[in-house]
Amino acid sequence: MVWEDVFLFLLWRKEKMEKQRYYISTAIAYTSGKPHIGNTYEVVLADAIARFKRQQGYDVYFQTGTDEHGQKIELKAEEAGVTPKEFVDNVSGEIKRIWDLMNTSYDKFIRTTDKDHEEQVKKIFKKMYAKGDIYKGHYEGMYCTPCESFFTESQLVDGKCPDCGRPCVPAKEEAYFFKMSKYADKLIDYINTHPDFIQPESRKNEMMNNFLLPGLQDLCVSRTSFKWGIPVDFDPKHVVYVWLDALTNYITGIGYDCDGNSSDQFNKYWPADLHLIGKDIIRFHTIYWPIFLMSLDLPLPKQVFGHPWLLQGDGKMSKSKGNVIYADELVEFFGVDAVRYFVLHEMPFENDGVITWELMVERLNSDLANTLGNLVNRTISMSNKYFNGVVENKNVTEPVDEDLKNFILQVPKNVSAKMDKLRVADAITEVFSLFKRCNKYIDETMPWALAKDETKQDRLATVLYNLVEGICIGASLLKSFMPRTTERILVQLNANERTLEEMDQFGLYPSGNRVTDKPEILFARLDLKEVLEKVAKLHPKKEEPKEEVEEEKTEDVIDIEAKPEITFDDFEKLQFQVGEIIACEEVKKSRKLLCSQVKIGSQVRQIVSGIKAHYSAEEMVGKKVMVVTNLKPAKLAGILSEGMILCAEDADGNLSLMVPEKEMPAGAEIC
Repeated sequence: MVWEDVFLFLLWRKEKMEKQRYYISTAIAYTSGKPHIGNTYEVVLADAIARFKRQQGYDVYFQTGTDEHGQKIELKAEEAGVTPKEFVDNVSGEIKRIWDLMNTSYDKFIRTTDKDHEEQVKKIFKKMYAKGDIYKGHYEGMYCTPCESFFTESQLVDGKCPDCGRPCVPAKEEAYFFKMSKYADKLIDYINTHPDFIQPESRKNEMMNNFLLPGLQDLCVSRTSFKWGIPVDFDPKHVVYVWLDALTNYITGIGYDCDGNSSDQFNKYWPADLHLIGKDIIRFHTIYWPIFLMSLDLPLPKQVFGHPWLLQGDGKMSKSKGNVIYADELVEFFGVDAVRYFVLHEMPFENDGVITWELMVERLNSDLANTLGNLVNRTISMSNKYFNGVVENKNVTEPVDEDLKNFILQVPKNVSAKMDKLRVADAITEVFSLFKRCNKYIDETMPWALAKDETKQDRLATVLYNLVEGICIGASLLKSFMPRTTERILVQLNANERTLEEMDQFGLYPSGNRVTDKPEILFARLDLKEVLEKVAKLHPKKEEPKEEVEEEKTEDVIDIEAKPEITFDDFEKLQFQVGEIIACEEVKKSRKLLCSQVKIGSQVRQIVSGIKAHYSAEEMVGKKVMVVTNLKPAKLAGILSEGMILCAEDADGNLSLMVPEKEMPAGAEIC
């Protein structure tokens, strides 16, 4: 029995050690140009997750890097008058500079021009070909150069790329193809039996309903129309197509070897715990990548999270729109940790976030300067004013102290629960709830009033001790999100960082310790007008070309036949709400109908609409629309419809979805 107990203990310890390993990756940034703040958000988000996992005791491996091959790079280099390698060396260096500026704690920055990666990609391609998963053929279709993707005519939206909206051009060339259909059923089964594999849930529904269930087409995995790529060594006029090249970085970067000589690091960390990617490339990571891994007989990553976009106030950032904001510019105005706070705090779990200069100033002034900075500064200042900087617990307590302690000790548990679900914005909100509670405690206890009463000196000391202790716990929790701010706070408090295990106790700050006698301002308030004036100089508006004066045109209007008047009571019977389309598919054997799964509040309804001629199924997914929600369910083409999506129609019969002007949650009432 003794040996059996020892064996069970060793087995338990082995399992515990295995659970402590955590491999997280970002998508590798494409080296077509300098990354804007929307691109930078992803690596900051991954860094916050990686740092928190380290706080939880995990052995974390965090990989990021750059994607450096493809036709777009070849064209960009030609325009710049340099070689493709010179071009990507410059851009990759700029990306790495910004990742470092944002204080991201990656373990490896991989480049797809790294020699070891290129050699493994050649071997992977050859292995897949030898296995019969890759075959040679010809491709003829529409090609989007910016996305480096082929599409059929039916996949285009108004003749343009369904992903980026740019024009596509006809393309025909010899190519190698991967047999996607060979593994499709296996992937469908995997997704169905691993409900957490694709997150959020809406992304999974989109992949299943729009791509996997209708049937996969074979994927083009080589090109001959350009040269900047990894050559297919047994057919050198071909280069490996970007997605097979880029996606394999997740295994080549940790030492995968196609010949069976993979490194200890690969054996230790694969499969990855989390691929963190933008929602626009989730198809490649949840369909193509898992199928490539199946072909290589490798386990699939445990989870792929398609995060939403960080948008400018007037939509998705793009150089063509002239609305791009860069991370290093924001850092010049606000500092690294303020920018980290903003992008992490303002991004919902599923919906897109918005960044504007005005909102940045508002958050810095209210959350960082007031809630956090003022709390730390006045706590230290009162400790110096009343006790010469000495913080001592005199244990003169009142009921309000217990309420404060209970609140503070609950916050680390709340943060851990949010982070385990990747709800990073909610987690950072929990941390700031602790600082807000400490500010409220100051108002409740009124230290300035206690200081006036000689008999209340021990009570005053206890209050200040409780504040310092609470700030220490909050600052330690803040480390994953704002690491430098944590350091600055703890140095001023003359305190050590708390581990998560230590955060279940209140009172670990050494009684009798002395805080700094020169408190520094953590975040200085900014004047919005001054900031906007500097921004205007930084990004002067381009003068629009003057147009010739034309005769005044009459605004297009439509008169329709009036329906009989109704009473207000009749109108009140109708219920209108905002719905979010989480999945959509064409109704077979119908030329007009689309079937949408619409999230309304906590419910999902199925709604059939005659808008197929105006919107593709793929285009509908993710839209917020106006819905009549209390119509009696009816069947259209044999399919149950549980509401009506509202559209406007012009004189030519063109339809336009009615969408909210501002961001509204699914289920919001339209009144």
